[in-house]
Amino acid sequence: MGSIISLIMIIAKRHKHILDKLEEAGYVSVAALSREMYVTMVTVRKDLRILEEKGLLFRTHGSATPVAPYVNDKPVTEKRLVQVSQKNAIAKRATAFLQQDDVIIIGSGTTVLAFAQSIPKTLSITVLTAAMNVSMALLDVPEAEVVQLGGVVRKSSSSVVGHFAENMIKDFACSKLFISVDGIDPEFGLTTSNILEANLNSIMIASAQKTIVLADSSKFGKKSFGKIANLEDIDTLIVDKNLSAHYIALLEEKGVKVILV
Repeated sequence: MGSIISLIMIIAKRHKHILDKLEEAGYVSVAALSREMYVTMVTVRKDLRILEEKGLLFRTHGSATPVAPYVNDKPVTEKRLVQVSQKNAIAKRATAFLQQDDVIIIGSGTTVLAFAQSIPKTLSITVLTAAMNVSMALLDVPEAEVVQLGGVVRKSSSSVVGHFAENMIKDFACSKLFISVDGIDPEFGLTTSNILEANLNSIMIASAQKTIVLADSSKFGKKSFGKIANLEDIDTLIVDKNLSAHYIALLEEKGVKVILV
C-alpha cells in the first residue's frame, strides 16, 4: 500500500512540474521534460495523455500547449479588435527599420496594416503589397510609391492571392519584408490559415533580403493550416513583452533577433 501511495506522489510531482512549465513557457517538449524529470519519453507521453484527458493541456506531436494550438480563418474586421495596444506598439517599433528610398514588401494582416498606418508621411519609399487595405493606408503617404499585386481577392483578409501575385512578386528584389502570421510553432514554424496566402508569403520571403515578422505573443504555440516558413528563415521578430523567456531563447538559438516592445 505504501509503495502505491509513493508512486502516486511521484506521478503527481511530475504532473505539477509539467503544468508549472506550461504556465511559465506556454509550451513544453517531450524531449526536454524527459531530460528534466529523468524519465523516459514514453513516461512523459503517458503523463501528457493523462493531463489532456483531464482537460489541463493539449497534446501535439512531441510537445504540448495549454490550449488547442490550431487557428481557423477569421475576418480582418474581427482580428483588428484583438491585442490592439500590442499591435500598435509593434507597428510603431517596426517603422524604425525604414530608410529613405527603401523598396519593401508588406504582407497582409491587422498588425502590418497598423505598421502601414504608422509609416511617416515624409518618407520616400516603394512598397509592394498584396493587401488592398495596406495600399489604401499608404495613400496618405505622399512620397510612397505603391505597387499593388493582382490576383484573386480574399475578402476575409482584404488581400489578393494566386499565381498572378506570385509571378509578379518574383520580378522584384526588395530590401525588407514585413509580415504578420496567424501562428508560430517552435517545430512547425510560421503559419497562416490560407494555403494560397502561405505560398505567396513564402515567395515574398525569397524576394526580400531581410524578413521582419510582426506578431503579438498570443500567436505563439499556435498553428494554422498553411506553412509559410521555418523559424530559421526569418531575420527579426518584433513582439510584445508578454512573450515567455522560453520562446525568446528558442528563437535566438535559431538565429532570430527578438525585439520586445
